[in-house]
Amino acid sequence: MVVQSSIMTLVSGMVMGFCLFYTVQVTFFYSAYPPDTDLYESPSFSQYGHSNTYEELESGRKNAGGILGEENTEAAQLAAEVRVLCWVMTSPANHEKKAKHVLATWGKRCDKTIFMSSQTDKALNAVAVIDGEGKNRLWEKTKAAFQYIYEHHLEEADWFLKADDDTFVVVENLKYLLRRYNSSAPLWFGRRFQRLVKKGYMSGDAGYVLSREAVSLLVEEGLPNKRKCRSDNDGDDDVEMGKCLQNIGVYVGDSRDDKGRERFFPFTPEHHLVPGNKDWLWDFYYYPMIEGMDCCSDTAISFHNVSPAKMYELEYLLYHLWPHCLQLQDPAWAQLAPDSDPLPKEAFKQLKP
Repeated sequence: MVVQSSIMTLVSGMVMGFCLFYTVQVTFFYSAYPPDTDLYESPSFSQYGHSNTYEELESGRKNAGGILGEENTEAAQLAAEVRVLCWVMTSPANHEKKAKHVLATWGKRCDKTIFMSSQTDKALNAVAVIDGEGKNRLWEKTKAAFQYIYEHHLEEADWFLKADDDTFVVVENLKYLLRRYNSSAPLWFGRRFQRLVKKGYMSGDAGYVLSREAVSLLVEEGLPNKRKCRSDNDGDDDVEMGKCLQNIGVYVGDSRDDKGRERFFPFTPEHHLVPGNKDWLWDFYYYPMIEGMDCCSDTAISFHNVSPAKMYELEYLLYHLWPHCLQLQDPAWAQLAPDSDPLPKEAFKQLKP
């Protein structure tokens, strides 16, 4: 009993001594080296931020030399050669919930980004193009948005993208697709649907892009003529846009890659990548849909139903995560899609050597 008591006393003394020593050391350390509270208040560590900005990372890649340096030179040429204005459909209720996250991620890569709403918001560059909201007013807002662009921004871009505030767009891949085509020809691209419109129409959810000439024809010849474009505000906005553009002679482009894989998507990546997600939209797809990894082009452009959290996830995976030594060597000019023959010769640019 005496031995056991002595052992317990020894163990207790050792524990107390260690605790006292640890307390003294921690107190000394934090008094000598106080935590840098500015670190957590820095704008670069904001709620959705990153310690390295997109520009810093791109600068690092440019300085890496070799293929990476060449790719960034080509990317700079592409950015200057193809100007894209992005207009985003939103509402006052979503300015803070969704729109600001678009602007913090992919929206900053457009040459100009405008949010079309019913309430002005200078912080977002949001303009009020109609005086109210509602699903039954989307066609009205779409017409008003293109009218606004035509009157104020037509000469500032070559192409004009329509997207929703829950769409994620890879702007570089959009420009890569459009580089082959002349914006002086009446063209539009997107996720082509069949039914309802003879030549098909583009999904509004996946987003679509019009050439400058197509926008001009829409506003000058389409919208003022009720025989060519629906004059009231009823109807589905993407279907009515398809009918209108068909009536004024805008060509439907094939946005798929040369392997026939789609680039614009009406759902999130996992919905298209994981087999077994067939839904009613499969009956609307103009081209046969493939399940699994072959569903999607390596130069995919858009995904829809993307939450703000998912936007930052895609932002990280696309622009911050950098697999060591992985070098992509796509041709400078995108290969034509399988269904490009119906387009007139003047729709295409002369390829540079």
